[in-house]
Amino acid sequence: MSGFIGKKVGMTSVFSADGKNIPCTVIEAGPCVVTQLKTNEKDGYSAVQLGFEEKKEKRTSQAEKGHFKKANTIKEGQWVDVSGISKGKGFQGVVKRYNFKGVGDATHGQHNRLRAPGSIGASSYPSRVFKGMRMAGRMGNDKIKVFNLKILKIIPENNILVVKGSVPGAKKSYIIIEN
Repeated sequence: MSGFIGKKVGMTSVFSADGKNIPCTVIEAGPCVVTQLKTNEKDGYSAVQLGFEEKKEKRTSQAEKGHFKKANTIKEGQWVDVSGISKGKGFQGVVKRYNFKGVGDATHGQHNRLRAPGSIGASSYPSRVFKGMRMAGRMGNDKIKVFNLKILKIIPENNILVVKGSVPGAKKSYIIIEN
């Protein structure tokens, strides 16, 4: 994977030359620091390890301090792929996860079943719950990649990229920009 690390600043819009309003994402891309060069002879593969953003010394372990002591050109109009991580919601019930409505309008004696899924299977036949039944579970924290986003503007003094379209993830979330 050839690319670099960035942070999503937010969304904005830009007007094109013909007056159209284009939604864009602002990304702070770098400076990315090379923290390690991996070689075929030493590591069995070749790679470059990148670091992004400074970390306070008191929050850095001794191993990281030793590692950091040892230790990309793009153009406007170029197309890039951007990966982001959507914000997780943790374990969610079936009502929130799949937009179930609960049991009716909570009338006729329903006192503790408002957010329950209801019946999940048949009785004596087939006497099992079918695969794919929508139930409560973990939600979010999915890695999503958006392909072929056009770079509209580069502001090199602030390490800013303005990319056409939306990039997944919340503000201040880390993303990987590949070309």
